[in-house]
Amino acid sequence: MNAAVPLPYPNADAPSEELIAACVHCGFCLPTCPTFAVLGVEMDSPRGRIRLMKTVWEHRLGADAPGLDDHISKCLDCRACETACPSGVEYGKLVEGVRSQIVIARPRSPVERLIRTAAFEWLLPHRRALTMFATLSIVAKRLGIGALMRATHLGVARRMADLLDLLPDRATARSLAATPARGEARSRVAMLEGCVMGSVFGDTNAATARVLARNGVEVVATVGQTCCGALHAHAGERELARDLARRNIAAFEQVDPDAVIVNAAGCGAAMKEYGWLLKDDRAWSARASKFAAKVRDATEFLGDLGMSEQPGTLHAKVAWDDPCHLLHGQKIREQPRALLAAIPGLEVVPLAEADWCCGSAGTYNVTQPDLARSILERKVANIVRTGADTVVTANPGCLMQIQSGLRQAGSSVRVVHLLDLLDEAYRAGAPTAVRSAGRG
Repeated sequence: MNAAVPLPYPNADAPSEELIAACVHCGFCLPTCPTFAVLGVEMDSPRGRIRLMKTVWEHRLGADAPGLDDHISKCLDCRACETACPSGVEYGKLVEGVRSQIVIARPRSPVERLIRTAAFEWLLPHRRALTMFATLSIVAKRLGIGALMRATHLGVARRMADLLDLLPDRATARSLAATPARGEARSRVAMLEGCVMGSVFGDTNAATARVLARNGVEVVATVGQTCCGALHAHAGERELARDLARRNIAAFEQVDPDAVIVNAAGCGAAMKEYGWLLKDDRAWSARASKFAAKVRDATEFLGDLGMSEQPGTLHAKVAWDDPCHLLHGQKIREQPRALLAAIPGLEVVPLAEADWCCGSAGTYNVTQPDLARSILERKVANIVRTGADTVVTANPGCLMQIQSGLRQAGSSVRVVHLLDLLDEAYRAGAPTAVRSAGRG
């Protein structure tokens, strides 16, 4: 009796052969891939990486092969290839699947294991720990600790210095309070506070709630919510991502909102895929799909609902930069632009390659600093050429990455979240009611 042929991948999270088969290797993805543009290597393009995944299924390459890890780890998971793909290849699901297999199959050094444990288990799911870490890190940045770290020439120290460079000058941590609707109530929603958003950009969360309230949307408090798990899924930590997803689903089910609002593009994209993440969990699959159907990006929700109150006037020259997981992950393009156009006084100028990744990509700017820097420099050059005094986006990683790049380039261009800009506009004048009811 012949022995059973061992499976090429460690478990059922392997990249689906069915999804792999959708790729016809046409090459439409190549011009849209930032890493292919920088490196010019076929295996560092979407179709090249898909070919590697298929090679493992064919037993011609092991899931623990260093080459597989190298090429997959260089992927930003920006999903620009999905937008360009005429065959509808769901590349994000493929790359996150293969990363989960590499994490299991490929041994890591004790230092790497410690860093992953600290980030994914000790910090991100725990608001107080992450807030303390962010606060201490910002203090260290102000004291010039980053320069001392780089002087050690140790890889881990240099990565920590890169992380310090990304941080804003101050962090605002706060829990989101319930916010009643102003005027006629049009909807009742809950908001994801988020790990980085809640620990570093708490003011943006509060601004988002105020903007929603001005437009007749009640924001209810949600006890028990946690990190969305996006960074875990991107890094191949599927079991941890699933645990966080279950906790969030259970928490938001308790308040039963009309929608779950997310103001971080990467988080929203991940939460909209909870159904896929938990598809093999009989107890949670249906609940996850029902929950995912309620998730809305803040710009998507407000753009579709329509403004019931006109923002005040802001005089600024602004450029909009599409977060990858808003445009390519969630297919949201028009609503943010419509919201910008609704602010009187703004001069909105076009940004070349607004749909191009900034190099943040979750933890990519820490794990792949050289590639991330090359991609960021291209983004910064395009922003500076617009002549804008403000660049607007809608994801915390993008905010920090672009601001860091502009600072290093000696530019004074401000980087701001769209919901913060709308909040500024409302506070700038005495808004009046408008009749727009939106599209939804």
